[in-house]
Amino acid sequence: MNFNAFFLKSFRVLLLPFAIAYGIIIFIRNKLYDKNFLLHETTFNFPLICIGNVAVGGTGKSPMVEYLLNFLHPTYKVATLSRGYKRKTKGYALANENTTALEIGDEPMQFHLKFPNVPVAVGEERLVAIPQLLHDVPDLQVIILDDAFQHRAVKAGLNIVLTDYNNLYIYDFFLPTGDLRDERRSVKRADIIIVTKCPPDLTFDKKQKILRNLHPLNTQLVYFTTIEYDTPYHIITHELKPITENDEVLLVCGIANPKPLKDYLHQQAATYYQKNYNDHHIFTIDDLKEIIERYKAIDVPQKMILTTEKDAVRLTKFKQELVDLPLYVLPIKHRFLFDEASLFESAVEQYIVNFNKTHEQAKK
Repeated sequence: MNFNAFFLKSFRVLLLPFAIAYGIIIFIRNKLYDKNFLLHETTFNFPLICIGNVAVGGTGKSPMVEYLLNFLHPTYKVATLSRGYKRKTKGYALANENTTALEIGDEPMQFHLKFPNVPVAVGEERLVAIPQLLHDVPDLQVIILDDAFQHRAVKAGLNIVLTDYNNLYIYDFFLPTGDLRDERRSVKRADIIIVTKCPPDLTFDKKQKILRNLHPLNTQLVYFTTIEYDTPYHIITHELKPITENDEVLLVCGIANPKPLKDYLHQQAATYYQKNYNDHHIFTIDDLKEIIERYKAIDVPQKMILTTEKDAVRLTKFKQELVDLPLYVLPIKHRFLFDEASLFESAVEQYIVNFNKTHEQAKK
């Protein structure tokens, strides 16, 4: 462990009293919801699929939303609803051709760009935003609630909770000592648990050990995924450029957990340099100038700048400056291990089918 990591870990331990106080508040809040006293969950007569987690940091929620969109969109009229974290606007908004990341947030903008035919909405109060979205898009068949598990005002019909293989919630503690923003027992409300960012060669024995430690309910399904990176594409022209063992890469990164990405570059490129920013950083023209200067300082013929899809949506506003800059975007996606993708997809579709069947019977 390096000095910075040791210092951070030691500092977080000193914040234990605050973590305990936070945990008590979350416990009381959940009890009020559980007892339906003062705080109440609202159920909609509509298929709602929630993607969430109980910890802060990157567990792969956005790529999982995209996985579901790729799977569901050809068959169902599906929309996404997010809070629009760190956007410059408030209230409900439905993305259109003129929408920017500042108006709806990074991840929703990413969904909007990659799935232009999918309605993408934001709203801090999902209880208000869902009826507005259904009014604006009356032929909707499914809504995916992005990062909504810990916000219990709306009760989704299917809850999918993600947990990082390298930071399983069962071993974590409340903020700010740990990364938990909700109780571990809250995961019992999930229908599906997905262990993300697993090693691609995860063994069956290791899988069984994790399953025993997670101790899921008999009704809960558990799956394991690994991260896969696709071929980088130019941020403006979308020209593809594979990373080779001769490339030196400047990584421009403002995400919660860049470790898997750095591990990938360590394997793929000759070397890499990192330009770090805070999660959801709003890039300025001065930031871009620093990135270009840092890139020019790399004194080799084969070099490139690489960024994430989430960071890219906050950089595309500098379109004119980026046209001739070798800035490439690295796509990321989930791959289900143990050939269980079809089982996961079947479980999701079965929820929609059963919901519609029950709804039709109730109308008779």
